Amino acid sequence: MQIHVVRGNETLTTIARTYQTTVQDIVEANDLPNPNNLVIGQSLVIPIIGQFYFVQPGDTLFTISRKFGVPYQELASINRINPNQPLNIGFRLYIPQGKKRDAEFNAYVEPRGTTVAPVLESSAREAAPYLTYLAPFSFQARRDGTLKEPLLNNFPAIARANRNVLMMVITNQENDQFSDELGRILLNDMAIQDKFLNNIVSTANKYGFRDIHFDFEFLRPADREAYNRFLRKAKHLFGSKGWLMSTALAPKTSASQKGKWYEAHDYKAHGEIVDFVVIMTYEWGYSGGPAMAVSPIDQVRRVLEYAVTDIPARKIMMGQNLYGYDWTLPFVQGTVAKAVSPQQAIQLAAKHNVPIQYDIKAQAPHFRYTEAGKQHEVWFEDARSIQAKFDLIKELNIRGMSYWKLGLAFPQNWLLIVDNFNVTKRAT
Repeated sequence: MQIHVVRGNETLTTIARTYQTTVQDIVEANDLPNPNNLVIGQSLVIPIIGQFYFVQPGDTLFTISRKFGVPYQELASINRINPNQPLNIGFRLYIPQGKKRDAEFNAYVEPRGTTVAPVLESSAREAAPYLTYLAPFSFQARRDGTLKEPLLNNFPAIARANRNVLMMVITNQENDQFSDELGRILLNDMAIQDKFLNNIVSTANKYGFRDIHFDFEFLRPADREAYNRFLRKAKHLFGSKGWLMSTALAPKTSASQKGKWYEAHDYKAHGEIVDFVVIMTYEWGYSGGPAMAVSPIDQVRRVLEYAVTDIPARKIMMGQNLYGYDWTLPFVQGTVAKAVSPQQAIQLAAKHNVPIQYDIKAQAPHFRYTEAGKQHEVWFEDARSIQAKFDLIKELNIRGMSYWKLGLAFPQNWLLIVDNFNVTKRAT
């Protein structure tokens, strides 16, 4: 698979010719919203096996072979060149596809309101072949130990058809807000806790959930050990049934990090107790804050490099957003940015005829445009930003990736999953 960044005066015809493919294949692979109006800086996935590399200043066949993990003799043979000859800048080398490692992928899907929107169910169907887990969000715990169920509709059937483990996401939310008081009751009142666990078991059996996933947030720091004890008790119960158990964790960079979102999340204990964790490495740029990358890779790296010191790498899933935001400038506290899909972001750039920039430090695309006298700034995800995250997964040898959340189109992501990994299917 090739990632190509559009330059000035390029068309799909010239790009297809460069990579010996067809315009139609590129359009279909990217579900292009702007095939006749490409944006400078727009990334395209080119659906070929392997990729082409254009020699840069200072490159040698040996340095290129190290970059891609292919012996230089093999590169020379494939490209029918002398392994000792100097390479001209711009010379095109074919790089064969490397060996792929196994990885797991999860995606949350969040129905809102009184019905499941058709686009949400369609998004789940499209993503499910690339997933290990499918996670309807969420079962909300109540103070009496009962559960408020989300809309499930056809999600269990979609999971079964695609050999996804159905993940039962349970939150300490009341009125869609995380509640430390609800958490306190569930973690400390043993009678209610036992009722809570029994209700989880009966509900999991009813729908076929085989991973029980606790997303308990904004807990009191004083409940850190109570949460650990609860998880040990729950793991004993669910493990006896052959079920997996997982947790969602706030993105910490140290064991002593302060704040109510962080202190009750004990990375080391979770790493010992549960089967795997989802670390929520996104929302640095968020709807209620100033414009910036949603999941800048330098910040994601800081979190995960700490995490692997306390949690076995094979138990860690990187959290990843499938969306970006469109902020109105200047940022004013109390205003809310609009969520946009990568496809919608590209359409905006094309509509306003503005180039897409790429922040190397954050590894994220962005651009500005003006509409109705107001300036806007958009940060989103593209093939380059996702590939950078996949490279980090391989570097740290972690379990895989978990997406928040389905519903906004990002076709490049799913193609790049299968180009980089063998998706593990746990369900039979």
